[in-house]
Amino acid sequence: MAHVVTDNCKDCMFTDCVTVCPVDCFYGDSETEKMIFIHPDECIDCGACIPECPVEAIFPEDEVPEDQQQWIAVNAEKCESGDLEQLTEKQDELPTAEEKKKNLGL
Repeated sequence: MAHVVTDNCKDCMFTDCVTVCPVDCFYGDSETEKMIFIHPDECIDCGACIPECPVEAIFPEDEVPEDQQQWIAVNAEKCESGDLEQLTEKQDELPTAEEKKKNLGL
């Protein structure tokens, strides 16, 4: 079972989660997608990324909130498309990140 990035990540791209991933299973694109995704076939379900996400966007697959279930398929589709770059190092968050975090009440 993999972890899933949900829409709280959209317009943020805080990449703190990427730095703790032991298998480099994060993919993203700050230009078009404006968020990060977890490759379900590469994630080892360690959970190290969850506490690192400042916008609480990452969940174990079996704990994804009911209204966020579509993100399970979206993560898989986006990662398997080959259109995203693998993220292995912290990057600058998007200019909209702090405002998104504030709007989420975090």
